[in-house]
Amino acid sequence: MSFLPRQWDVVGVKINPERDIDTHPAVVISAEEICSDERQTRINVLFGSKKAPAIEKRPYGVLLNGADGLDFITEVDCGFVHVVSKPKIVGSAGRVTPVRQREIMRKMIECLRFRL
Repeated sequence: MSFLPRQWDVVGVKINPERDIDTHPAVVISAEEICSDERQTRINVLFGSKKAPAIEKRPYGVLLNGADGLDFITEVDCGFVHVVSKPKIVGSAGRVTPVRQREIMRKMIECLRFRL
């Protein structure tokens, strides 16, 4: 891996590197100290999927677009946190905008039923 991801990076992940042709978009949510520590081999991400305009957004989703570095509208699933190994990350598309960062945090609190 030629770079270390940072919190709120929009990255491409090859879930099955030996079989995947394309990458899957994901948002890095691990803290900066985990991301920057080369001894830490895994990080937490939220996976996204391309969203057709006619399809309604799901209750656990947040929409990202070109402002976040993506070529197409992507719905990020805020209800399930994935763990990926850093070598599976093949590139960075951009960063989640501050407005959408707050939206993702609110949606995670809602979906995971965190009590503040």
